[in-house]
Amino acid sequence: MQKLTNKEEEVMQILWKLEKAFVKEIMAEIKEDQPHYNTLSTIVRILEEKGFVGHTAFGNSHQYYPIVALEDYRKRFMTTAINNYFDSSYKNLVSFFAEEEKISADELREILDMIEKKK
Repeated sequence: MQKLTNKEEEVMQILWKLEKAFVKEIMAEIKEDQPHYNTLSTIVRILEEKGFVGHTAFGNSHQYYPIVALEDYRKRFMTTAINNYFDSSYKNLVSFFAEEEKISADELREILDMIEKKK
């Protein structure tokens, strides 16, 4: 699975949310730095070439839908991030968030409880 650009990820987030959409519907969901319609259409076609998106034709219009599930991309993205930035260590990942005060002790306890319940 290929890594997506930031704009491609933004479009995929919209498609995962909407489940299927025409380019104009995707455009309506972009609130900041809205690209030109043709640029957005090109991004969607690139996503299709990369195998992330499929389409259904309605005359000259295409309704796009995700082929790659959000969960599948999330797993791939997180695995890559943990390998590249945290020495393949989930402990280092959690430590990073604790040091940055992005996770509280209560949240860590909840995580431990979830882990214990899965055993």
